Amino acid sequence: MLTEPHYHQDHMTCIHTVQRYIREHLDEPLHRDVLANVANFSVPHLHRIFTGCVGENIATYIRRVRLERAGQKLRMGAVDITEVALAAGYQSHAAFSKAFRQQYGLSPSEFRQLNCWTATRLLRRINHHED
Repeated sequence: MLTEPHYHQDHMTCIHTVQRYIREHLDEPLHRDVLANVANFSVPHLHRIFTGCVGENIATYIRRVRLERAGQKLRMGAVDITEVALAAGYQSHAAFSKAFRQQYGLSPSEFRQLNCWTATRLLRRINHHED
């Protein structure tokens, strides 16, 4: 996480609260108005502060966290990739596979075939942003 001096500790606390809310509500639509309300910021202010503090915008963060969770499910032996795709918020297996390959460099099927240690290492290396 970027901790640039111009971000007040209250901003950091609010951003952590938003990140926690996102992680706790990944299976739900995450509307920007709701997230701004969680932070007690306006939508534009939340986007500006979130991007400055986290180093990625909210949409990218949500996508990354959902793909990370999908990777964990695949690593734990989830059999139905379409089910994992739907749980990650993707409408189709193809859209999920494309996003997963962009994130991890492997298709979900290829990732699932990795041994647990290698998969875990890949998840940790790619998901270098700390929350």
